Amino acid sequence: MLIYSWNVNGIRAAANKGFLDWLKQSNGDVIGLQEVRAFPEQIAPEVREPQGYFSHFYPAKRPGYSGVGLYSRQKPDELETSLGVTAYDEEGRVQIARFGRLYIANIYFPNGQGKDNDNSRIPFKLAFYKKLFDKLGALNKAGEQVLVMGDFNTAHTEIDIARPKENIGTSGFTPEERAELTRVLAQGWTDTFRQFEQGPGFYSWWSQRGGARSRNVGWRIDYVLASKAVLPRIKNAFIHPHVMGSDHCPVGVELN
Repeated sequence: MLIYSWNVNGIRAAANKGFLDWLKQSNGDVIGLQEVRAFPEQIAPEVREPQGYFSHFYPAKRPGYSGVGLYSRQKPDELETSLGVTAYDEEGRVQIARFGRLYIANIYFPNGQGKDNDNSRIPFKLAFYKKLFDKLGALNKAGEQVLVMGDFNTAHTEIDIARPKENIGTSGFTPEERAELTRVLAQGWTDTFRQFEQGPGFYSWWSQRGGARSRNVGWRIDYVLASKAVLPRIKNAFIHPHVMGSDHCPVGVELN
């Protein structure tokens, strides 16, 4: 079972850069998208409802902003999009799908950067983290199989970012954001990629300026976290930096 997560930075833009070709070649069973940046009716029919997939999109209330999307070979038994907080729900950040005994949460975590390029949204971001993992943590503690995937907008450790010293005060790598991710992992979640690769140089997002991607000056901010019950099923975890079409690349896991 192949599961992918990809921040497409606008599904309409990604569609013009070969997204459907990638989808067909991916052999993905479940694909979660973040930063869709479109209402469902604005997405071309062949992208909104590709052959062979159930699809569901949950947009932000604000046009051209945020939004998540889910493709799956099998229709979910349940699909939830609310954290019960209007400020979060209006930003189109959450899809929690249940496939039998497996829960897959497709999440677009907030960026801590404010309108004035400051860090004013970090408190909002950290509160979102807490609300989400309070909800999903109950499933983890109950022994459920849960995967949490998406753009976490946080590089956890120094090996998850090419230029750690220069970015210590930048949202996504501030001490408080990194501490929150540490807190989450300590509650019984596992960063699946680090189960298979402990070294540096693996990133999932690159600035579109200065040839950062060609020089691999990036950040690893896209993750798949696994609950205790699903961890033994994880056969592999991967990052696909060769896949173009967005400033992020797909990440994912393979399950037995």
